[in-house]
Amino acid sequence: MKQKHLVLSVAITAALASLPVAAQTTAAADASVNAAVAGLAPVEAARVTHVVDDRVLVTIPRSQVPLLVHAQPTGAVADSMRMEHMQLILKRSTQREAALASLIRAQQDPASPKYHRWLTPQQFGRYFGVAPADVNAVTTWLVAHGFKVNGIYPSRTDIDFSGTAAQVRAAFHTQEAHYLVNGEQHVANASDIRIPAALQDVVAGMAGLNDFRPQPQHVPPRKLTWDAATESFKLRAGSAQPTGTGASPQTFPFNPSQRGLSPYDMAKMYNVAPLLKQGITGKGVTIAVIEDAEMNPADWQQFNSAFGLTGYGGSFAIVNPPPAGIATDNCYALPYATWGESIETVLDAEWSTAMAPGANVEVASCADFDPSNFNPATSNFFGGVYIAGMNLINGSSRPDIISASYGYDELQVDIASKLADDGMWQQAAGEGISVFVSSGDSGTNAGFNGAQFITLPISPNSFASSPYVTAVGGTDTADVLDGTTSTYFSAKPNKVFGSALSYVPEIPWNDSCGNGAAAKDLGFADGVAMCLYEFKLLSTGAPFTAEGSSGGPSALDGKPAWETLVFGTPGDQSRDLPDVALFGGSFNGYTWALLCTEFDNCAPGLPNGVEGVAGTSLSSPMFAGIQALVNQAMGGQRQGVAAATLYPLAAKEYGAPGGKVPKSLAACNADHGTKGTGACVFHNVTRGGISTNCGSGGAGGFPVINNCYVYQSAWGFGLTSTTNGSYTEAYPAQPGWSFAAGLGSVNAANLVKAWKAYAVTK
Repeated sequence: MKQKHLVLSVAITAALASLPVAAQTTAAADASVNAAVAGLAPVEAARVTHVVDDRVLVTIPRSQVPLLVHAQPTGAVADSMRMEHMQLILKRSTQREAALASLIRAQQDPASPKYHRWLTPQQFGRYFGVAPADVNAVTTWLVAHGFKVNGIYPSRTDIDFSGTAAQVRAAFHTQEAHYLVNGEQHVANASDIRIPAALQDVVAGMAGLNDFRPQPQHVPPRKLTWDAATESFKLRAGSAQPTGTGASPQTFPFNPSQRGLSPYDMAKMYNVAPLLKQGITGKGVTIAVIEDAEMNPADWQQFNSAFGLTGYGGSFAIVNPPPAGIATDNCYALPYATWGESIETVLDAEWSTAMAPGANVEVASCADFDPSNFNPATSNFFGGVYIAGMNLINGSSRPDIISASYGYDELQVDIASKLADDGMWQQAAGEGISVFVSSGDSGTNAGFNGAQFITLPISPNSFASSPYVTAVGGTDTADVLDGTTSTYFSAKPNKVFGSALSYVPEIPWNDSCGNGAAAKDLGFADGVAMCLYEFKLLSTGAPFTAEGSSGGPSALDGKPAWETLVFGTPGDQSRDLPDVALFGGSFNGYTWALLCTEFDNCAPGLPNGVEGVAGTSLSSPMFAGIQALVNQAMGGQRQGVAAATLYPLAAKEYGAPGGKVPKSLAACNADHGTKGTGACVFHNVTRGGISTNCGSGGAGGFPVINNCYVYQSAWGFGLTSTTNGSYTEAYPAQPGWSFAAGLGSVNAANLVKAWKAYAVTK
């Protein structure tokens, strides 16, 4: 043991001695070309200054998934189980963290000399990564415990390493175990980890100890048939509703047809069309959609052809981004020809193109496992979506925009995984990459996509709650419920299947009986009354669903400065979601976005049918496409954190918290539709909400939880609420910002004008 300590001590001393002159030279070169780092020392003093002693340990709190703290494992994993590409998450000093946050604020401030002075991954690592001596100390310790260190990212915030469950137990003092959670098998650590006290100042935690990974945020697609005689879409036989115990449509049918929204419709609704006519198509801008599986490239081509987008000159590619600084490739390809294609991937690629048909769209895909060993449970443990994102932002060819339509709630995330996700998005912000993430598809808890009931308290999408992300929620068109469809849609579609005439009033997307806007339009006092009606009619067979746009306050991330600028934002200290919203789905599953897939391939005339999709997985890539239009209009330059500009723009229309409310707040109400919102950047969604079905206690066997108002006590059926004893909807739309729809949706043409003015005149 003493010999091991001596080796570690010598290694640390040698690393410290090897540093200085090269670092100083590089710093001078950086400062001469990038004002962002001028005056900032590149390397802090080493913080690992004591012998790394495995007998003197500290516990890293919350390093076990919170959901599992009181759960019983079903058994231990085998000692020989391989755990590939785990990530040791490093932490910078408090002072350096404050300097980075200050820099990113300055990069987003047009009045600052550091405005849009973006960093490279290498500069990020030199100025905001952990000191090389400390990195060496940590890697030496890992190697001493038998781990294979695959490499260190240029950011110097993540060490990629591999090993076995036995090595994890010996080094981190936790047992990997099997768990059964909501009927699904998982592997996770059975306790918080412990590390040598000498490393605690530089090690934040270890990601990859569990297989809770962000999940796609879309609802099951519907297979639609084009009826040429009636010029409408019909639900294909056998595709009426999901099977099993999952979410199902409501009991109020509107029309035997299904409405499919095409790219033409979305361009009309969000006023993208005038920009396309001006040649602002996203040309020269690269959007990366990060995925864990691939798709057939022919789908994208058919989508463009079917919906009239081929003339805009956009491009498409599938990439498996290799890691920079890591010797062993951690990005596994999952070819669609062998493994089938992912609906999530198809959706993201096609609908980012729909809004920016001239952009370069990249599917950046890394699988959750190495397909060569056919063992999905244990390979690439931390997951492909993170690997794809991390490899992209540390690579030599970085995108301008990233869209990620994945998520899990904060209760499903250990602290290291959360810090890894947030750190990745923070680095992207420093590099000027605009990141959009879907807010989630299950109301107040983003971890119940596709479920009938929420059975945990309020918890937003952890993947989207970073202050450096623009979180995109989902809306629904209100015309069907309002009986105004003829005002906003033509009776017959055009040759590219479009029929929208203008912007259409919006409400939050909520497919449950808790939809307050639907309840009132259907003659009920509120969502509770509509839910009770359905229960009386159908008892336990009522169409319970948690499906709807997600929003809520983060318990882990603090509120960024720009989020305090707008009327309606809470006075809390939390990062609140979402930031904005676009179409995400419809009450009763009537309106869908059209999708071309390998089997429903959008051949001319749609003889093979088409698929209908919904979810905030649709909303995020659409907003990424709109951002590509902004980027092109701004000379093709990267714009960084979009929310940092969106909130100041919204403050001009909505006013500030506690201040005088401008007339434009009422004028920009989404309910005005074509009458009054034409001059607005934002459509303020003010009615409806995202309260969906939850369960607490009762014969339904639910755990007793907070944030669930039980309206049917015998079975424990309820609606999500900020209080338990009475119904306080969680959450309603309102004037200004809301948890239900954020700032609302946008008029893209007006957004481009306002963005230009903000960048010039602030």
